[in-house]
Amino acid sequence: MPSVAQIDESLPVLTGFGIPLKKSNENDRFQNGFVKNNRRHLNGISVDNIKNSEKNGNHIENGYTNGYHNGHLNGGEEILNGENPVRSKKLTNGVRLSGDISDKKSFHTTDTTNVSEVTPTTVDPSLEWKYDGKVHDKGPDQVLPSEALYTWHPDGATRISKLGIGEMSERKPMSVPHLLMRACARAPQRAAMAVKRNGDWQKWTYTDYLNDVRTAAKGFIALGLERYHAVCILGFNTPEWFLSDLGAIFAGGFAAGIYTTNSPESCAYVGNDSRANIFVVEDDKQLAKVLEIRDQLPHLKAIIQYTGEPTVPGVYSWSKLMMLGSQQSDDELEARLKTVAINQCCTLIYTSGTTGNPKGVMLSHDNMTWTAHVNSQLCGFRDFVEEYISFLPLSHVAAQMADIYCPLTCSATVYFADKNALKGTLIDTMKEIKPTKFLAVPRVWEKMYEKMMDIGRQTTGVKKMIATWAKAKGLDYNMKRMNGVEDPETFGFKMANKIILTKIRDALGLTRCDLHLSGAAPINPEILKYFYSLNIVVTEVYGMSECSGPHAMAVERQDVTMFRLGSCGKTILGASTRLSNPDADGNGEVCIGGRHVLMGYLDQPEKTIGAIDDGGWLHSEDIGKVDSDGFLYITGRLKELLITAGGENVAPVPIEDNVKTALPIVSQAVLLGDRLKFLSILLTLKTDVDKETQEPLDKLLPVTKDWLKKNADCNCETVQDVMQELYEKNNQQLVQAIQAGIDAANKKAPSQAQKIQKWTILPRDFSTFGGELGPTLKLKRQTVYDKYSDTISSLYN
Repeated sequence: MPSVAQIDESLPVLTGFGIPLKKSNENDRFQNGFVKNNRRHLNGISVDNIKNSEKNGNHIENGYTNGYHNGHLNGGEEILNGENPVRSKKLTNGVRLSGDISDKKSFHTTDTTNVSEVTPTTVDPSLEWKYDGKVHDKGPDQVLPSEALYTWHPDGATRISKLGIGEMSERKPMSVPHLLMRACARAPQRAAMAVKRNGDWQKWTYTDYLNDVRTAAKGFIALGLERYHAVCILGFNTPEWFLSDLGAIFAGGFAAGIYTTNSPESCAYVGNDSRANIFVVEDDKQLAKVLEIRDQLPHLKAIIQYTGEPTVPGVYSWSKLMMLGSQQSDDELEARLKTVAINQCCTLIYTSGTTGNPKGVMLSHDNMTWTAHVNSQLCGFRDFVEEYISFLPLSHVAAQMADIYCPLTCSATVYFADKNALKGTLIDTMKEIKPTKFLAVPRVWEKMYEKMMDIGRQTTGVKKMIATWAKAKGLDYNMKRMNGVEDPETFGFKMANKIILTKIRDALGLTRCDLHLSGAAPINPEILKYFYSLNIVVTEVYGMSECSGPHAMAVERQDVTMFRLGSCGKTILGASTRLSNPDADGNGEVCIGGRHVLMGYLDQPEKTIGAIDDGGWLHSEDIGKVDSDGFLYITGRLKELLITAGGENVAPVPIEDNVKTALPIVSQAVLLGDRLKFLSILLTLKTDVDKETQEPLDKLLPVTKDWLKKNADCNCETVQDVMQELYEKNNQQLVQAIQAGIDAANKKAPSQAQKIQKWTILPRDFSTFGGELGPTLKLKRQTVYDKYSDTISSLYN
């Protein structure tokens, strides 16, 4: 392993104060610059003690109040009675009209001790713990006294939700530090993380993991990280990302990820909103963004670069951070940990900001650890067996839950994909690692689908006949399983699976995978059916940042079949779903109850009150319905709902999916019609992309060219060729071919008002590069409306 040079005491420090460095020969072994110390003790509790307490079926008692078990609110009973709660516009926080929101930062504190203060005239209920005359130093597993249903204060505490149902809703709370210590105690020498550097996999055991998190935390404290302030992390997935995230939490701060695609201005917004003391960046490219805005960040005290050696004065390398941390005593870290509370914020997730500046979603220790344990049980995680691949942006809650928190519940191993994973290298990592569970966004599954379809088009003769037969058997088998048919495994399917389908799964790196999930956005049901035909049952997850990731999940594994085509599954264990103001067809706003619901939006009282009602229910703004078997179907979104000039409500996504199914050349479809006389649709074509920037190119994909030739006898190589054929040459054969697809989609419309009357092809596909897609590849509708306003006007004038 590479050695680490001694830290330079003359290195400029952004805090403006010097840091005493201890000279010691104790810490002379390093892994990639990380100190490998012996097992540490947390507040006098060793990992061995945790192991024993787990064995005895007990958790460590630290200020956990019996009040959690007793007395449900009316809101918890209303779901059983089928009553609709009334959403209050007043600031009650579930308790009373108290607290002054005119100065949203008036109650902030950066104290590192939870010692009660002098009581002000009015107190927000989430801050009453500060004035109760008690010293709260039983962390990290203490629960602060609070009856508040929500908060927007960084040091606020909320009541652990009682809206859940079943045994999991009563699971004992656990802090994030306890979760990591527990994983280490159960499997100290098991590989926790692995990253390929210089061609070799470098691994961290769980003992290494815990030690390095503690060392990073001490380094952050030494650099000036204050309680209730953030460490912003800006870079691709690596072990250092995980260590920074958990290190911030151990130190009593907040972890706040930032998308690598964010502009300097967006980084400045997050840094200021979270009052970031420290920025951790990946490389020179991300460092340049922070340096550009450094003067706009009044709370900033240090910048750390975790790959390469920074050349800018005052910027620390990762190895120097770890050296600094290793030279600090444990005293300050232990003092911080004693102030940590399970029902306070530990993580900030910044929404993608498709309708303005992002909001800082405040998630508590209980939010994260409880949701992780629910996932573990629902998905059948096996202790000391699971292996995952981390590649989705860690600034998104789904990636954090899947990559950081869920693995800790079962002491799994996380392998980090190459940073070019979404540019094409992911398949190489999948074939090498063969993950046991796999979560991806729809676009990843779509790319796999397109690649497989492209291979299928090149296959001819007997091979094509055999492949078609095998896929038919696979689809039949999984549709029967979905519909509850007993003994669906026919002899034909067994042969097809053994001879053909197993080889396809192996080529995709999914040989060992027993759970295939799609989340963060809707996926076309036709793509799901294609994967069913390969005996790869991709199921959907529904959730949001505001509920710590998942709220409903469809699951298919060897011992559980719980999925429906077009449904995102059933409400997760221990949580509750209710539909607000359902219409005649049962469609209403999805309201979410349970211990996964956010604490609030940081420093945004109005938006917090607008999202969480006085019963503690989170209003998702998604429209959905629940069938007789308990499966949830998301049918639209309140903000996306189109209301035609005739007054009919139209959910755009199902119609857009029907068009993409009928026209396989279409990459993106955006329905128009809000306050307009009829529906129109904007279409983009499937094209090649720049491998480095992922910017869409003008060159058509083979699938697009083949379709145009087959259906319109049109030899086009680029989007511009298609535009010329349509709008200059008025190629009627091409017009009729596309119109035939629109007509096929219209046959599925429930009414005349929901049929598409006009369409147009746009000159370029959507992308994050162009601004039409967010970091998780969600469509930013308003951006599309603004960017193509002239085109839209021409459709209606």
